[in-house]
Amino acid sequence: MLSSPIIAVVTRETRLAGLQARWGTARAAKFRIQHFAGHEVAVRRKAKIAAGATEEDLDALALEEEADALADADVYESEDERYQNAVQHVQRSLKQLNLGYRIKTIDRAFLPNFDFQGAVMVVVIGPDGLVANAAKYAGELPIIGVNPDPSAYDGVLLPFGVREAASAVRRTIERRAKFREVTLAEATTNDDQRLLAFNDFFVGAASHVSARYTLEADGRSEPQSSSGILISTGAGSTGWLSSVFNMNAGLCRLLGQPEPPRVDLAWEDRRLMWVVREPFVSRHSGADLTAGFLNEGDQLVVGSQMPTGGVIFSDGVEADYLEFNSGSIARIQVAKQRARLVSAG
Repeated sequence: MLSSPIIAVVTRETRLAGLQARWGTARAAKFRIQHFAGHEVAVRRKAKIAAGATEEDLDALALEEEADALADADVYESEDERYQNAVQHVQRSLKQLNLGYRIKTIDRAFLPNFDFQGAVMVVVIGPDGLVANAAKYAGELPIIGVNPDPSAYDGVLLPFGVREAASAVRRTIERRAKFREVTLAEATTNDDQRLLAFNDFFVGAASHVSARYTLEADGRSEPQSSSGILISTGAGSTGWLSSVFNMNAGLCRLLGQPEPPRVDLAWEDRRLMWVVREPFVSRHSGADLTAGFLNEGDQLVVGSQMPTGGVIFSDGVEADYLEFNSGSIARIQVAKQRARLVSAG
């Protein structure tokens, strides 16, 4: 007997929950944070005395406020409370719709192993990065991004407020919703591993050592040693990729040269942009192939020459990676699958 279809609600662990998992209870976590802040007060007091201040010169309250601002245990509690209230409100409002679908809540940690085949849509309760993470596993299901705290999150991928989530779900069920179809990137390896990226791929070494590999693009091939290769989608072009342009622009200003134009791909653009980070020229490595575009159907082929520690990261999430060691060959291209984001307009 087949189980009834579901509306999948994707949530994530708050920072307080992470601290609670580490220290056992929220109370213990807050005590540890306050303990660290107290230690910082002592460090700052000692430094001021060493610089010539007397006990009379020291303002203990100011020192405590400075240390508390760095630790700020109360922020974790208020952030957790706002997020949990948002989750509960969305869950409650979806159940009240009585659409005949079960509501299934999935924590971000379980996304790679969750079977979305029984789902009719995915509701993601932010932040923005959670939408990007869920989109890689949701296939072409409609994705509704909900902003649980507009004061904390930009909400580029979260067009709906907590009180708007239910109506967005109803419009989607009734086929009245509008969508943005976002281009994804796909990486496959010669040992049949596959990974998708919403924003970008990083191909390189897991640590700060140089990555060694061969690169094939536009019918040309080159052995390289670099800080890794960044491959960006349109959605990711204003993120990590933009830092490459920032660095380039800074060098141009330093040298008195005009800044080069920036690339800003549309989310729907069926192209990817790739760039080699800090390529090093030596007897064994070159830097002729440093950047380019991948149109639909094109492939960037990378052969690992790293005995250990080679990786392909997706969207900067360390849990989303493929091992990429010597003998592995990766092909990166525009994915056939697209993310279907429900839009507010």
